[in-house]
Amino acid sequence: MKLRLIGHDSLYALEQIQLVLFPGDKAERTDKPFAGDGAVSRLSVGKQYLTATARITREGVTYRGVARCPVETADEALKRQILRQSYYRAALPFLPEKPAWGALSGVRPTKLVTRELLRGGTRSSADRLLRDVYDVSPARRQLCLDAGEASLEAWNKQAPGDVSLYVGIPFCPTRCVYCSFVSADIQRAGHLMEPYLDALEQEICAAAEGLRHSPHRIRTAYMGGGTPTTLSAKQLARLLDTLRREFDLSECLELTVEAGRPDTLNPEKLRVLKEAGVTRISVNPQTMDDRVLSLLGRSHTGSDILRAYDEALAAGHEDINMDLIAGLPGDTPQGYLKSLRQVMGLGPTSITVHTLALKRSAALFYEKKTTLPTGQEVEEMLSGGNALLREAGYRPYYLYRQKYMTGSFENVGWCRHGYENLYNIYMMEEMHSILSLGGGGMTKLVRDGRISRLSNPKYPQEYIRDMESIAEKKREVSL
Repeated sequence: MKLRLIGHDSLYALEQIQLVLFPGDKAERTDKPFAGDGAVSRLSVGKQYLTATARITREGVTYRGVARCPVETADEALKRQILRQSYYRAALPFLPEKPAWGALSGVRPTKLVTRELLRGGTRSSADRLLRDVYDVSPARRQLCLDAGEASLEAWNKQAPGDVSLYVGIPFCPTRCVYCSFVSADIQRAGHLMEPYLDALEQEICAAAEGLRHSPHRIRTAYMGGGTPTTLSAKQLARLLDTLRREFDLSECLELTVEAGRPDTLNPEKLRVLKEAGVTRISVNPQTMDDRVLSLLGRSHTGSDILRAYDEALAAGHEDINMDLIAGLPGDTPQGYLKSLRQVMGLGPTSITVHTLALKRSAALFYEKKTTLPTGQEVEEMLSGGNALLREAGYRPYYLYRQKYMTGSFENVGWCRHGYENLYNIYMMEEMHSILSLGGGGMTKLVRDGRISRLSNPKYPQEYIRDMESIAEKKREVSL
């Protein structure tokens, strides 16, 4: 879809709202007048008001939208807000139904609620903001408000100088068809695991050296991937020993390891994790339906999940998360809710519900071998599942959205009271610095409300090759 901007240059803001509302249409910017289908976004300055107008034409039909704000309060954020609002209002008549998240296009909607609460607002005032400014549906407002209150609780557990630690292990037994992460299949990249660990230990030591030069407190630590438990028990013990030796974790509230796929778990690994002080693990089925698991390319069954969960309990793990995905190929609302009930029956402390995001780097995007559930079917999965989770005593504690997500819905972490994963909140809400180690790690340094980023090479080969320069940069990190 052609997109012309007049009086402003907020291309990214318009591209994002267009992507959410018309996911099949890529924005094609033009600076010249055009006839036919496309969108024109204009920003005009008057004596009292800054006015954003949008005109959208599709198949010869045109609708317009308008939004405005007082000139005296119009900072850059508010300008982008009214530009998105005007575009949203022009787009609404073309849509089969009102989007669940209204005019919100960002990945972190909870930030709006958290900011409102931190500046003295109430749940009611935050609800009005989501309703009146962004036109968010009642169900999504409730999710966002609940998660915002959990974020406020996490905020109050911080102190100046706090930092969280992330360690990435970019290896998996096989690659799932929906996966867009940089993750190496060990059938082809298993020979890189030992060199990768050697390099990772170098980065850990360099980062620890850098931290010693600034006051800090590691508040949460998280090992993700990939699938960290693709490593052997010996390799896991070695890595966790290195982390505890190099970093002061005495005030760390939680240490999470994504145990992930049951085909990587056994009693020995689970015992190693427990003895190393891991406080929370994830055992992630994504679905309990063997047929759907096969379509995903996962080499385990639902019964393997049950076995792994029992082994985790036997090893002494009490805080266990389980992930499910709504919208998987071949799944149905009935099948998804059956999987959810099975998972809930195990009694995990938290359940994370993802909505399938069809990323271009995933095999599912370009192979298109199976039929995906419709947006309406995914909404049935999510709404039915949310009701079950609330009834069972789980509450939303963090959420985020992604591009190319079916129905433009959301991912939500649900937990029993007191089992919030603080790392997820701190990372997603960008409340304090996240020091990221490993291939593809993205360090976020939060200083005075500003965020600077330092990225590691994505692929294991590049990460290993470039370790000398990576380690040097980590020694120079200043919190």
